[in-house]
Amino acid sequence: MYLQNLILTNFKNYKEAKFDFSGKINCFIGYNGAGKTNILDAIHYLSLCKSYFNPIDFQNIQHDAPFFAIHGTYQKNHNLGDLVSCVQKRNHKKQFKLNDKEYNRLSDHIGLYPLVMISPYDRDLINEGSDVRRKYIDSVISQFDKIYLDDLINYNKALLQRNILLKKFTERNYFDRTSLEIWDVQLIKLGEKIHSKRKEFLVEFIPLFQHYFNFITKGKEKVSISYDSQLNDRTLEELLAVSVEKDRMAKYTTAGIHKDDLLMNIDGHPVKKFGSQGQQKSYIIAIKLAQFEYTKNIKGFKPILLLDDIFDKLDETRVKQIIQLVSENSFGQAFITDTQKERTENIFRQVKIDHKIFDIVEGQAFELENNY
Repeated sequence: MYLQNLILTNFKNYKEAKFDFSGKINCFIGYNGAGKTNILDAIHYLSLCKSYFNPIDFQNIQHDAPFFAIHGTYQKNHNLGDLVSCVQKRNHKKQFKLNDKEYNRLSDHIGLYPLVMISPYDRDLINEGSDVRRKYIDSVISQFDKIYLDDLINYNKALLQRNILLKKFTERNYFDRTSLEIWDVQLIKLGEKIHSKRKEFLVEFIPLFQHYFNFITKGKEKVSISYDSQLNDRTLEELLAVSVEKDRMAKYTTAGIHKDDLLMNIDGHPVKKFGSQGQQKSYIIAIKLAQFEYTKNIKGFKPILLLDDIFDKLDETRVKQIIQLVSENSFGQAFITDTQKERTENIFRQVKIDHKIFDIVEGQAFELENNY
């Protein structure tokens, strides 16, 4: 699978832009703020129906324009090409179409054209709260498991209703255990399934992560990820039963899979506190490459790989290791942004692979000739 072309209209800082891509590596070169990352974000929209950076869709419309449109044609399984379209008009519902047929549910599209994005914002996986790490696990699993996505959506709906009820108890100064148990039943059924799937996923995912970290760093440090969940030791039914009084005081549900976390260590210590910037970046890149490998194994074809400004804070050896890796046959189409034209061109003098380089200048794209 690969993205053949991309057309942008009024998307962020692009009034009009069209790209025809290489099936292997495509590089976008330009100063910070030129619009390199916006191209990757448009590709992210086509796969996951949303921006990687800004969840408020209408804010991605250029200035005073009435709408933005993103169109991309994918080559998949030797077909004639699938046209994926995303249109967001001001004060309207977002439209998402596959071959001109609009989806009733956006979730039906997720997973058809999987991708993995590596961005400086991914440091939040290490530095921010547990909700960021949970969302990451969920986003990966949801790209190949529709039942998991539906279970997660329904769990969150039940959790919201239970929390509303707990708050209402306090406001009206009464407590009804029976009405609370109605939501408990749903949380238990869905939460146990979600916990089981997350646990199963991490058993396969963690060894892949360790493999890629060792490849990037040449085995200089030892890393680990462990699954921290209240459900590792007790059932959700038991947890909800013993947490009732605590929930009443807190006015929200304190036990469940919505409290899960990932513990990330390097050489036996939390990478958040003890990892250097380069180590943290290598850690995140290894996580995302493991995601790529896992998704490829599940789907049976190669996802698209987006690498946004990954060279910053990495030494030359690690950069070369990563580019060498993505140029190999186990990887498919990749999109890379960089601020340094010479660095990118020098890499392709050493690594011979089909590629295109685009010079990005203030929302305009110019394809460069390869004279080497």
